[in-house]
Amino acid sequence: MAKVLFIVSGATYWVLQDGTRYATGYWAEEFANPYKELTDAGHEVVVATPGGAIPNVDMMSLRPAMAGGEKGAFELERIIRDAEVMRRPLELADVRLEDYDAVYLPGGHGPMSDLAFDADAGRLLTAQLESGNPLAIVCHGPAAMLATRIHGESPFKGYKVTGFTNEEEEAVGLAPKATWLLETDLKEKVGVDYSRGPIWEPYLVEDRNLITGQNPHSAAVLGEKLLQVLA
Repeated sequence: MAKVLFIVSGATYWVLQDGTRYATGYWAEEFANPYKELTDAGHEVVVATPGGAIPNVDMMSLRPAMAGGEKGAFELERIIRDAEVMRRPLELADVRLEDYDAVYLPGGHGPMSDLAFDADAGRLLTAQLESGNPLAIVCHGPAAMLATRIHGESPFKGYKVTGFTNEEEEAVGLAPKATWLLETDLKEKVGVDYSRGPIWEPYLVEDRNLITGQNPHSAAVLGEKLLQVLA
């Protein structure tokens, strides 16, 4: 069985243009669905965060309207509640990549606040990409690619990538308020070959050992893909 490292945001808020703090964290289904798929298949999951902070779930992601109804919200809550690994995360600085068979980054707006600027996240993503082992990233998780730049150059430059779109950010009402937008900065500052599908529909992009998903609904599909790769 494989051992999979989940690099999760430790942020609890994201500062907007006007200086207000927008409450956030990781998005429930982006952690819960791949976590359940992997652990149900017998794989081990280890969580690591900046500074070893206990990850904070974005409460909006547990609203029935966002979770496929009351039943869906209850199931996400159950998975998160039972995931003991979320209450004892490693510090990113202490992670030894050679201990893991794959790396996965869930999104939520949290990564826009911390992982995008975290040197340890940048170091780990760079090393995982170079290792040839699976690297799976979904939704706002690709924000961490910004932390891989050295003198403005990223090893992800030219890779085929997807992530949360500007259109989806507009749909949730945050595009006009945000200090930066993921799609724009991935293209302009990382130099990825960005593509996307229709908003809110599952969409995956694969390029060598990198697998990226566009939005929350892509997480379960990405988890299934990771299972196939690890089989």
